[in-house]
Amino acid sequence: MAKQFDKIETPHRTFIEAQHLFFVGSAAPTGRVNISPKGMDSLRVLSHNRIIWRNLTGSGNETAGHLKQSNRMTVMWCGFEKRPMILRAYGSARTLHRRDPEFDELNALFPEIVSARQIYDMHVDMVQTSCGYAVPFYDFVEDRDTLAKWAEDRGPEGIQTYWEDRNQHTIDGMPTDILGDPDDT
Repeated sequence: MAKQFDKIETPHRTFIEAQHLFFVGSAAPTGRVNISPKGMDSLRVLSHNRIIWRNLTGSGNETAGHLKQSNRMTVMWCGFEKRPMILRAYGSARTLHRRDPEFDELNALFPEIVSARQIYDMHVDMVQTSCGYAVPFYDFVEDRDTLAKWAEDRGPEGIQTYWEDRNQHTIDGMPTDILGDPDDT
């Protein structure tokens, strides 16, 4: 029942843009596989083979550490409404930090938020759709504002401190380069 495509076609893009939630999967060659839910208007389809998504400051920073070692990424959406479908985009990605030249241009495609931490620029080499018949129905009520309020309360300096204290390494101890690559200093 699964179908594979070599690009994001117009119906796929329409489905993606209607979703309020997506999941990101990444893994380094060793250590834990990470699957993370994302929301808050943080993803854009830029072309048939390019997705960007903005990562906000949170408790972990797994994706940045994983991509430093292996650039594989999977992004998944589920249709929780009437139309059952699961859509996965497979490909490779790179991490853009605030200090990188392209960050500001891509970050401008999203609503302003102080906690923007990285942008992931993903080249999609395969899209797969599957039925989603076992995915339950859920109704979207609204986005949570908890993370935005948390970040606003801390301000840019507090976010920087949080990165220093909590976001420099993955749970497996891999560096995330949130404060810069130590080898570049």
